[in-house]
Parts: sequence; C-alpha cells; structure tokens
Amino acid sequence: MPDLFDASPLSDPPPAPAVRPLADRIRPVRMGDVIGQDKVLGPDGPLGSMLASRSLSSLILWGPPGVGKTTIARLLADETDLAFVQISAIFSGVPELRKVFETAKLRRRQGRGTLLFVDEIHRFNKAQQDSFLPHMEDGTILLVGATTENPSFELNAALMSRAQVIVLERLSLRDLELLAQRAERELGRKLPLTAEARDALLDMADGDGRAALNLIEQVAAWRTDAPLDQPAMAQRLMRRAAKYDKGGDEHYNLISALHKSVRGSDPDAALYWLARMLEGGEDPRYLARRITRMAVEDIGLADPAAQRHCLDAWALYERLGSPEGELALAQAVIYLALAPKSNAGYVAYKAARAEARRTGSLMPPAHILNAPTQMMKDQGYGAGYAYDHDAADGFSGQNYFPEGMKRPVLYTPVERGFERELKKRLDWFVSQRLKRGG
Repeated sequence: MPDLFDASPLSDPPPAPAVRPLADRIRPVRMGDVIGQDKVLGPDGPLGSMLASRSLSSLILWGPPGVGKTTIARLLADETDLAFVQISAIFSGVPELRKVFETAKLRRRQGRGTLLFVDEIHRFNKAQQDSFLPHMEDGTILLVGATTENPSFELNAALMSRAQVIVLERLSLRDLELLAQRAERELGRKLPLTAEARDALLDMADGDGRAALNLIEQVAAWRTDAPLDQPAMAQRLMRRAAKYDKGGDEHYNLISALHKSVRGSDPDAALYWLARMLEGGEDPRYLARRITRMAVEDIGLADPAAQRHCLDAWALYERLGSPEGELALAQAVIYLALAPKSNAGYVAYKAARAEARRTGSLMPPAHILNAPTQMMKDQGYGAGYAYDHDAADGFSGQNYFPEGMKRPVLYTPVERGFERELKKRLDWFVSQRLKRGG
C-alpha cells in the first residue's frame, strides 16, 4: 500500500511520441513525386537533362517560398549518391563553413562526394560567397543554393559564373489541389469543406505548398458534423498575408507592373497593381512619388494637367492620410492610365544630356551673351542680338547654339493630346527659322 504521506514526486508518464508535421510526412521520396516544377524537372528541362546524363553541376534554385527548393536539393543528392549536407546562411558563418569543407574533403578521400545545400544563400556576404569557389572548382562540394531573391542582384559574379540558375515557379491552384489530394490520402479522410471553401483554402496559400499543407493540417483537425462553407472556414482561419517585401524583388516587380499598366493605358490593371502594393504594406508616399514620375515620363506635354493632378493627389494624401488619402492616389492612377501618352519630352531631355556631354565646354554664341562691361562689349558680346519682341510676329529666328555646332533635333512632339498643338507651333518656328537663316 503506498504511503499517503510520502512527499516524493510521482514519476512522470512517458512522453508521447512526437507527431511529424504533415508537410514532412508527405515529402516526395523521388523526383517524379515533386509537384509543380515540370518545366525544370521534365525530360527536356535543365534538371531532368542533368539527371538523365548523370552530369550534375552546381545550382542556384531561385523561387518563392514553399515551391520545393529543399526537397529538390535532397532528391538530387539521393539520385546521384551524394552525401546531403544542409546549412542555412542565417545561422552559419566562416567557422561553420570551414568545418563543412573539411568534412567534405575527408568524405571525398573516402570515395564519396558532397552535395552542400545552402538555404538563404543570398544572406552570405561577398567574402563568405567567395569561400565556396575553390571547393566548387576542385570538386570537394557540389553547391546547391536556395534563394527567394534575384541572384543577379544578391550573388557575386564569381559564384554566378560557376553555378546554373534554376528558376522555380509558385504553385498553381491545380498544383495545390494535387497536393491536397496527396495530403488527404496520408490523413485517410477528406477535408471537412465544401467545394467553394476548399478552393478558398487553396487560394489562401498564395502558391506556397508549405503554407497549403499547414492550412490543410489545421482544417483536418476540426471536428464538424457537416462540411464547412467558405464563410465558416474564414472565421476559423486567418488569411495568409500576400508575399511582399518592400525592399526586395517583389517591390520592384510590382512597381514595374504598375508603371507599365499606366503606360499601356489599362486603368483596371493599374488599379490592381496599386492595390497589391498597398495591401502588401507599401508606403503610399513612395507610390505618390512614383505616380508623379509616370506623369512626367510617360504623359509629359501630351497632357500637362497630369502632373498637377498627381501633385494634388499627393497633397491630398498628406492631408487625409490612410486609408482615405489612398483614394486620391487611385484616382491619379486612373487619370494617368487614360491620359494621352508621350515620352517626347523625356526622350528630348536624355538626348540633350547626351549632346551636352558630347560637346563639352562650347561657349554660347557671342550675340546672346550679356555685356555688362565695356571690355565685354569690345569683344563682341551681345553684338547683333535681335530682340524677339521687336519682330512683327515675336520671332527673330536667330541661332542660339554654339558657333560651329550642327543644330540637333531633340524634341519631336507626337500627334496626341496637347502635343498635337505644340507640334503645330514647333513646325511653324522651324519653317520660319529656315526662312530667316537662323
């Protein structure tokens, strides 16, 4: 009989076995099981061709989160009988890299190669990236780096010249549905969702397979009497934030999409990309500045009011703040998209800068120089200058370029918007200048 007054602690029950996450349980075991990357893994794809010829080279896997970069690297090692070693650039420094290289050299002397998978490789600095080079060149390691950032911006040229960049794509809704079916087979039951709710669930993953499996694992744990519809599911799940890095590729990709949609006179697309950036947390002041630049660069003098419209929208945002002020930016985007387009002023400015660099320090012609002193008058400054207001039509037709410089044509207005009127004026001035020998 146990002593009721025994103060010794009761023994703890044995720990329950850890449950492996669903994403790990259904991780592909052969390359043919990988979903969504047929372009690179198919027979005619770069990785498919490498595996078929058994001639694997160092690689940089570039793609968004949750598209299979780690899985593909692990399977490449399996299918080429290389030891798989994984490190993360976030947690590794030079001492860790030195240990990895020494172990790989020892393994190589024993007759086996090493596939070194470096996650977030773009986080290594230039010196750390350079440390891989000799070990790649002598065959100590076969490097497979993974990055969500554009390698041409984040990796140094020496490393890029020794590795082939493989672009992996975000998963489509069809790919995510195949992933959901695989998950259901592993779980042994269907997800308790209506068809509409199921589509909404996969849409929430935003092309990220890992995120989709995490959502599926949450939903599979629910105990319901009947399938949940989309509103009921939305009450239980938080929508995943859209992938957007205000300082990375996505920032530049989306502002490029917004700018080109405005230039292409598509207000719907322009509004969509503006909304995508705002939803991602972009600073509206940055957008106000870029929208104003679009007015100068792509609308120009075809609609001079466009610049004023953008500045007013910018000022309205400063007065109202978010979210009310964002409507002013949206209206500016619509105005720009529907405005007549001309980059003639932009082209003329760039041509003028190029001409200025080419001609160096040529002096203006003497007749348009001021002569505040008698010495300057004696040297001919201002001599022969024709005061345009004295001409009957307000135009003298004189030359204003440096003596001996061939007159360039810099500004060529288009036949659109207000520039159509400017072109008429310019053509008249050109014809009169020719008549008057200027």
